Amino acid sequence: MQNYTEEIRKISPFVNLLGLTVEKIDNGFCRSSVEIKKDFLNKRKIVHGGVIYSMADISMGLAVYSMLQPGEETTTAEIKINYLRPAAVKSLSCEARVLSKGKTLAVLEAEVKDADKLIAKALGTFSILKLT
Repeated sequence: MQNYTEEIRKISPFVNLLGLTVEKIDNGFCRSSVEIKKDFLNKRKIVHGGVIYSMADISMGLAVYSMLQPGEETTTAEIKINYLRPAAVKSLSCEARVLSKGKTLAVLEAEVKDADKLIAKALGTFSILKLT
């Protein structure tokens, strides 16, 4: 896949709405970024937690997706996220990685950062579904 973002936006309108840029997907890893729009801010002018959560969710989903076999699909089963500091920035980055992948479940972690500052840390469980 040469242009990750373009390909993913074709199959996921929400990624397009969020404006997420996918920089790298490789064997259980995903790095993404998002430019913060005015509409993404809450009343205190900091990035809404839902934007941060969505970024982590999508990035973890893509990380596990990179490890699926033909005929498999994935969906979020559960995510726990810790918000560590407010994000009053112009852009965020996220790195997600698969910690463990079995036949029916995968466990992943994601870190959302403002440059070098850790904004949020997520731990997710994703179901692996057989489509056949």
